[in-house]
Amino acid sequence: MANQVSEQVYNSAYARRTLILFATFAIFVMYVESMLTPSLPVIADEFGVTASQVSLILSVYMVTGVALNPIVGKLGDIYGKKKVFTYVLAIYATAVTFSGFAPNFETLVITRTIQGIGLTMFPLAMSLVREEFPREMIPRAQAVLSGMFGAGFAIGLPLGAYLSNDFGWRTTYHTALPFAILFALLISSKVRESRFRRPEAVLDYRGAAMLGLSLAMIVLGLSEGPSWGWYSTSVDGLLLTGLLLLIPLVVFERKQREPILDFNLLRMKNVLVTNLVILISGLGMFLAFQTIVYKLELPNPVGFNYDILRTGFSLTPIALIMMFVAPAIGILISKTGVKPVALFGSIVGAAGFLVCSLATEPNQLFTGMIIFSLGLGSMMVSTINLLVLTVDPREMGLATSMNTVFRTLGSSLGAPIAGSLISTYSAYYMAGIFNGKPFFFSAPSNLAFQLSFYIAAILFLVSGFIVLVADEVLGSTALNSKNNGIKQIQTLNSTSEAV
Repeated sequence: MANQVSEQVYNSAYARRTLILFATFAIFVMYVESMLTPSLPVIADEFGVTASQVSLILSVYMVTGVALNPIVGKLGDIYGKKKVFTYVLAIYATAVTFSGFAPNFETLVITRTIQGIGLTMFPLAMSLVREEFPREMIPRAQAVLSGMFGAGFAIGLPLGAYLSNDFGWRTTYHTALPFAILFALLISSKVRESRFRRPEAVLDYRGAAMLGLSLAMIVLGLSEGPSWGWYSTSVDGLLLTGLLLLIPLVVFERKQREPILDFNLLRMKNVLVTNLVILISGLGMFLAFQTIVYKLELPNPVGFNYDILRTGFSLTPIALIMMFVAPAIGILISKTGVKPVALFGSIVGAAGFLVCSLATEPNQLFTGMIIFSLGLGSMMVSTINLLVLTVDPREMGLATSMNTVFRTLGSSLGAPIAGSLISTYSAYYMAGIFNGKPFFFSAPSNLAFQLSFYIAAILFLVSGFIVLVADEVLGSTALNSKNNGIKQIQTLNSTSEAV
């Protein structure tokens, strides 16, 4: 009888159907979001804004995700994860619709800010997998969903770039609405509600507000620095206030029963290391991505004069390499351990960024992209294993949610830093001769691109050496440590028995 109940609750056929639904949904969201990066220069030209200002449409999306992810997760615990998932998807679809019709840059920034709530959908989906799938299917299901982000990026980037290039960047948003409605109907009707509720869960609104406000001020200051002036009172005030807000945030979070930043969990060395690494490497990754887009699309002699479509196809190998490298890295770290692979990833990633910094033609830039993609995949797979294999399973939801906050935090800072460097460091280039006189135009200098790649390389190296501080959880080192611990316990037991 117990087995029948268990089979009824954890139905494998239901799990497979739901996994397919969630996997295609991940591809859909990546299709919506991935087209935006190669379209940034075109959007900047359309609305007459700088490279640093246009980075806001990426960073504000991340800021909202950072602030709302813990809150929406708790709402799912209280009211039901499927119910909250459906409401969030409706808000996301509405924001996507308005983004496609944004008449000016300010409206686009607002709708993208609201659209950032979409980042909270995937933790809810992961929670539904953990709670409603058969136990033996959970690891495979989470691996499939994680892989779908890479697959979605690989599919969505060229497809979104094609639509954006031939029909305009707004078309991607217009074509997304029917699919958003379809997914909302399918999820609300085909996905089971989670049986696990925590009505006593505490919502840390004030902590989320302080974190979101702090990050928003820093992002706005970085984005407007080149336009307002780096030494202006407005920019300095935004950056300083944003940083100072972190102090009361830390003090406040230490006193909360269910904080968005759990410092008790962060006291664990491996958890702290993992979150620092994911923050720093995420910052470097997004900094490099935006720099590559501008390097590809700006006209000669500044860039390589690519259109959106060619840029989209040029970025696709990054997703493909990470998607196919991840399983191999997973096998490798079980034999060598996490730390050697993470250090290898940081060195290879840094080398790839340095190759990009020296690129004077597209093929050299693509070579650098392939190299740092290999390093990035190694870093990501090794660090997530370090977290998962360290934390108690009962705290896994909190740990992965907080890891998402740190990853998104780093990503939200990378784009405005890249935009600021591109807008701040400029040079004059001769466009031709007009009426017997040379005609010059101002554009980002080569130093702006080099600095971005240098910073990304340094960040990756720092991440690798931070991992060395962690305790090994896989490989021969971890096994020897475990055996030594067992021998010590056996020695203590023998001594106790002799006494």
